[in-house]
Amino acid sequence: MRLFFLGLKTISAGRASLIVATNPVFISLLSALLFRERLQSGKVAGIILCLCGATLVISRGSPLALFTGGVGWGELYITGCVAGWVAYSLIGKVIMKDFSPLAAVTYSCLIGAAALLPPALLENITELAGGFSLTDWTGIRYLAFFGTVLGFFWYYQGIQAIGLSRASVFINFVPVSGVFLGWLILGETVNFSFLAGAALVVGGVYLTNRPR
Repeated sequence: MRLFFLGLKTISAGRASLIVATNPVFISLLSALLFRERLQSGKVAGIILCLCGATLVISRGSPLALFTGGVGWGELYITGCVAGWVAYSLIGKVIMKDFSPLAAVTYSCLIGAAALLPPALLENITELAGGFSLTDWTGIRYLAFFGTVLGFFWYYQGIQAIGLSRASVFINFVPVSGVFLGWLILGETVNFSFLAGAALVVGGVYLTNRPR
């Protein structure tokens, strides 16, 4: 998470989202390699469709614009974020042989909180917290419960129920839902590229998860 926010400081959200959208590709390839999950042609096609759809939504119809510019620290931070999420997914599949999804997420959150405490103290978090507004605290609580605890718990439940590669493609609904909620709540415009990209993501998820 820290790498993700560091990356967003230096590159655009669209460029960062495109890198994050590669998560299902690496998760599927590594789960096939490490856990012998079958990588069928329909599943591969679904993953590619999801990636194309997410790219179309993120770029607002101009995918090539996301590939302009060199590779800097921002891209490296987001790539590190992807590597961390892939590892989190793979490790989760292993430890859920002995732990329930709730127990696995609980332990990971406790360990994560302990790891974040030293850098937070170095940034004087105790002094900064006193100046947070009610809106700030509401946002933090939302991120803590819905964005972290509940989201990670449901993700691990999904991995346990349908496998790594099939669960990971749902990550590409993140940019789709983000743009949709931006239109619904913030009044942002939605163009044809969003509808086309959303259709590709839905089609890709269906191909990946359809009954055999």
